[in-house]
Amino acid sequence: MKLAVVGGGSTYTPELVDGIAGRRSTLDVDEIVLIDPDAYRVETVGGFSQRLLDHAGHPARVRTTANLEEGVEGASAVLIQLRVGGQKARASDETFPHACGCVGQETTGAGGLAKALRTVPVVLDIAERVRKVAGDDTWIVNFTNPVGIVTRALLQEGHRAVGLCNVAINLQRKFAKLLGASTDDVRLVHTGLNHLSWERGVLVDGVDRLPELLDRHAEFLGEEVSAPVEWMRRMNAVPSYYLKYYYSHDAQVAKQLTERPRAEVVSDVEEELLKIYLDPEQVTKPDSLEKRGGAYYSEAAVQLVHALTAGGPAEEHVVNVRNDGTFSFLPDDAVIEVSSTVDSSGARAISQQTVEPRFAGLIAAVTAYEHLALEAAVKGGRDRVADALLAHPLVGQYTKADQLADSLVSINRDFLPWARG
Repeated sequence: MKLAVVGGGSTYTPELVDGIAGRRSTLDVDEIVLIDPDAYRVETVGGFSQRLLDHAGHPARVRTTANLEEGVEGASAVLIQLRVGGQKARASDETFPHACGCVGQETTGAGGLAKALRTVPVVLDIAERVRKVAGDDTWIVNFTNPVGIVTRALLQEGHRAVGLCNVAINLQRKFAKLLGASTDDVRLVHTGLNHLSWERGVLVDGVDRLPELLDRHAEFLGEEVSAPVEWMRRMNAVPSYYLKYYYSHDAQVAKQLTERPRAEVVSDVEEELLKIYLDPEQVTKPDSLEKRGGAYYSEAAVQLVHALTAGGPAEEHVVNVRNDGTFSFLPDDAVIEVSSTVDSSGARAISQQTVEPRFAGLIAAVTAYEHLALEAAVKGGRDRVADALLAHPLVGQYTKADQLADSLVSINRDFLPWARG
């Protein structure tokens, strides 16, 4: 099987390759093509990735190219992991909202919208070129943020796409360790959208162990996801790490104003990693890769690709899929992040208990924002940007929406063809 990685020069990529090296018996990959316009990065990452495979005794070969069509031809699956504008654009996303007293974050709020506007047109162009070269049957696994909006864009254009994030698998691993259970035996009742989700159940052998987790380990979990212990117990849920931007917005803004932007930290980590990857004696994944983020990224991606391409029985994964009636309060074409059955025919959301209003209200509001954000990304226009921002719960005021829209368009003008005139 051939696997293509668009954005293969990312320092994340060795995580994926390391996961492939460890699953030789279940994921029959014999060729991995890393596609990236940055020759230095992709060749550095590609060389190290090949050494990882060789050291593990895996027969797959790694190729690198800047040519998308050459890279995806004959691929069974294409994984997209892009950052349009690089860490410089991310640094802007994390800081320009502060002028309005709003949180600066690369996947939600005004910063997340800026990233969506830059990213959606690029990903749609890539997906269409993939379809022309690799065919309609090729799976696209989208790891590009904001995952929900980008995946919805792909699905609306008829692509065979599934969105993936590592939040759920990270929590699954933590829960399993705390419960002394095998990770494969832990099933999540994962509810919400990408970066807006709650664990409303943790099932082991059909028994919900979430009450036990909240009784015995709430303090640890609260630190992990930045949530008050009593709130989690009252709600009987564990929120994702990203809910702190909603539930503790003002405190997060104050913290951001005193801390170094994450983009700058990641840039330093990436520089360090690339130097390590260049060392011909380095044949295993460095510990410093954990600083880059994306815990269990490799496991989530490899397991999903296996489920989509192996032709075996359906597996359960938390992915981003069409709603299709799963949440009655959302339109069918909304993209939600839930536990789903996945096989070679695609991913289908698993039905779950009615979502309580305390969660459903926020899910519905952010879904409406994502609809408007996608319209702005596809059609362009400063007013569409302002309308999307006004609908976002983290902005929600006329003056802030207008000011942020003007700043966003000005800062990202080079990436927005409609804004250059």
